[in-house]
Amino acid sequence: ALAYKIGELRIQQVRAKAEKELGDKFDIREFHAEVLKDGSVPLDVLTAKIDRWIASKKG
Repeated sequence: ALAYKIGELRIQQVRAKAEKELGDKFDIREFHAEVLKDGSVPLDVLTAKIDRWIASKKG
C-alpha cells in the first residue's frame, strides 16, 4: 500500500508540473496516455519521461 501511495503522489506532482508548464497545451488524456504507455516503470524513469513529454509539447 505504501508503494501505491508514493506512486500516486509522484504522478500528482508530475501532473501539476505539466499543467503549470504547458498551460492551455496540457491535455489530461495525453498525459494519462504518456504515463501508462510503457507500463510499470520506476518513478525516476516516469519523471524523466514526463519531463521529455513536456519539452516536446512546448515545441
